[in-house]
Amino acid sequence: MSREEVIFTQEFKTGELTVDAGTTILLEGSNSPQFYTVLSGMGTRYTTLENGRRQVINFLFPGDIAGLQASLMGEMKHSVEAATPMTLCVFRRAALYELFQRQPERAYDLTWIAAVEEHFLGETIASLGQRDASQRISWALVRIYERLKSVGMEVKDTVPLPYRQQDLADALGLSLVHTNKMLKTLRDSKLAQWQNGNLQIRDLPALAEVAMVELTAPERRPLI
Repeated sequence: MSREEVIFTQEFKTGELTVDAGTTILLEGSNSPQFYTVLSGMGTRYTTLENGRRQVINFLFPGDIAGLQASLMGEMKHSVEAATPMTLCVFRRAALYELFQRQPERAYDLTWIAAVEEHFLGETIASLGQRDASQRISWALVRIYERLKSVGMEVKDTVPLPYRQQDLADALGLSLVHTNKMLKTLRDSKLAQWQNGNLQIRDLPALAEVAMVELTAPERRPLI
């Protein structure tokens, strides 16, 4: 970043927010004066149905944005909850237009991140409609592994994944029992192992083949 960009970003940023696991960061239907990027930790995006049941939409990783929806649409259409202790960078929602006006390259990065999230949600819908249970789980593990690797969180083919199996099951439209069975199959096949909050990919090309995913070199991910 140029000196001018650094100065603007420091003005744009109002502080950092540290929360414990289980904290609701943004609530569906609320109108927040801030939006955030994740510096560390992981979270869950979810929506609550009229009968009170919770549907996981996707997961929140370092580098992701939370609250942009409220910045543009007036209110959140889903909730965000911390799955682990998290540190978030806080930005003034009112200054969002100024970002596009004064720093178009940084604004493009923001738009790129939002577009990638939209693409991921489209892939999720395709998975729900066209992949069987084993393929869905394999697809999710490949995409999560690649996403965390892109921000330097992979060590010896392993990335942190501190979620519950129920969260993954909800996101993929599967029962917990079926999810557990498919994860065991992948473990026994020596393709992937998820335990103790860590995901180890033992054979990424083979897992990608099961998932019907074409592996490509990851694009550089901008960080705001």
